[in-house]
Parts: sequence; C-alpha cells; structure tokens
Amino acid sequence: MDQALRNSVERFVETNIGQFHSSRISALESLHLGKLLQNKNPYLFKAKNLCSAPDFVKGLLDARLSSSEEGIFGIFLEELALFVARETSGGQKSSAEGIDIELTKQGVRYLIAVKSGKNWGNSTQHARLRQNFSHAVRVMRQSRFVGEIQPTLGICYGRFKTANNGLFLHIGGQSFWHLLSDDPELYTGIIEPLGHEAKRSNDEFEEKKIAVYNRFTREFIEAYCDTSGAIEWFKLVEMVSKNLA
Repeated sequence: MDQALRNSVERFVETNIGQFHSSRISALESLHLGKLLQNKNPYLFKAKNLCSAPDFVKGLLDARLSSSEEGIFGIFLEELALFVARETSGGQKSSAEGIDIELTKQGVRYLIAVKSGKNWGNSTQHARLRQNFSHAVRVMRQSRFVGEIQPTLGICYGRFKTANNGLFLHIGGQSFWHLLSDDPELYTGIIEPLGHEAKRSNDEFEEKKIAVYNRFTREFIEAYCDTSGAIEWFKLVEMVSKNLA
C-alpha cells in the first residue's frame, strides 16, 4: 500500500471514527422499551420458550443495537470511500439522487452508489437504485458528456466476483477499494486505524449499555411480569397487537 495514501487514510479514520462511537451512544440513549417491544413478535419469543425477563430484554436490546450499529458504521464507510476517491482519483460527491461518488478513470465516468455490505436493502430499494442509475445516465447524456458512463454498485466489504448485469457494475471488497484508489492493498490497510481509541470508546459504550439493560429489565418486570416473576404473555400480545380505540 502506498505510504502517502496509508497516512492520509489513517488521519481520516482517526479524525472521524469518534463520530461513529458517539453516534452509537446517542442511538443507545434514545431507546425506549415500549418502542422496542412494539416492533417485536411476541409469538416468536413464546415459541422459543424465552421465559426469563433478563434474557428477553437482552435479546431485544442486542438485536436492536446490532441493526443500529450496522447502519451507523455503513455511513462511516461510505464517507471513507468518498474520501479515498477524492484523494486518489479526483472523485467527487455526486449531486444525482442515490449516487454517492462520481469519478473518471481512463475515459470512463463511474457513477457509484456505495453500500457497506452486500446484503443491503429490500426489493423496493433495489428497484429504486436501478431507477436512480437510469435517470443519472440520462441526465449526464443530456449534458453533452460523450464518454463511456458506467453505473456502479460499490460494496465496501464481501467476497464475490465483479459482474456487470447490463445496467450497472457490481463490485465489492478488495476490487471496490482498488477501483477507488488504484491500490490493490488498500482494503487491508484501512483496518488498523479503526482501532484508534476503540477500547476507551467501547468501555464507555458497554457501561452505558449495562445501565440501559438494567433499566429495561426493571421496567419489563414491572409491566409484564406477575408477582411470581413469570412473564404475562397476554399483556405483551395486547400491547403489540390490540386494536386501537
């Protein structure tokens, strides 16, 4: 990996990774037990025989935090990808809807939508991406751009073959970072600086998480357990599914 690029990436990561950690804590502190329960399937929990209030709350909280962290870190990776493109390939933030990066390499104009992992979005979001690519290409053609235009779905991590389905290029992992930077080793070089102050930040997060876990467990027992401590499942079902007045 080019040392100058490595230094630039390390500075960017160390400067911006703190926002990821602070966003994790903000997301944690904004949680409310009632809202978490409203989006969960009580029948599934009952079918799994999950009868311990602390275990119930832990499963509830861990699932929500995992989903939240994926989204927050995905934003960070997208910002890192744009930084790398700017630093190495003259890339820029796209103004087109649904397109994150535009860059030109060897006469080809790449219109790149960045996703953190390959298991992103539902069928509606995939269809919307295809529409965004088609619209961006039409607009660029109207602006008298006469070179080759390549819509590209760039995935920050994952192992799969680069493929072109006729509408867009699907590229990820090592190949994606190579496209942005011309450096085939960049994909491994970005991992080390992510640990900057990670222990301190994670210790703070875990301390706050334990406090939220304890508070939610107390609230859950008070609202949804009988005097013996057993979960009153009918109350959970009513809270999630009873008709609104």
